[in-house]
Amino acid sequence: MNTRPPAAKPVAPSVSSTAAGGNPHFDRIGGEAAIERLVERFYHHMSTQPAAAGIRAMHPDDLRSVRQILVNYLVEWTGGPQRYSTERGHPRLRRKHLAFPIGSAERDAWMDCMRQALQEVVNDAALRQQLEQAFFKTADFIRNDQGNHHEHHHS
Repeated sequence: MNTRPPAAKPVAPSVSSTAAGGNPHFDRIGGEAAIERLVERFYHHMSTQPAAAGIRAMHPDDLRSVRQILVNYLVEWTGGPQRYSTERGHPRLRRKHLAFPIGSAERDAWMDCMRQALQEVVNDAALRQQLEQAFFKTADFIRNDQGNHHEHHHS
């Protein structure tokens, strides 16, 4: 008889809070202006790197709306004002990405673009490493290819 409790459902990772009462990363990264630069550089790399052509094709030609959505998400995710959830509700990242085929190659292309943007925008090496690790966990969590280790919810 199996006496182990059922496995917990996966939850989207977040940047861990190290300060009581809030996430310190928003201020450490440089606030919204730095996050806007990060998003601008991220989409620049996505639009110019041949290895990112597949994930770029999953986005609309005009990136203005998705840029603002990502800015709002990252502002809130790092501990800034909660505009994303106020405007769009719970992120539900896996559900919102199920329409797109996301496997390891797509995750890795996304991470390459974000890693380069982080290198260009975030001067604090320790923060850059923390953010890169958290971004990887989130990017891996969104994968929906066959054989990944996440439960699939199609509701």
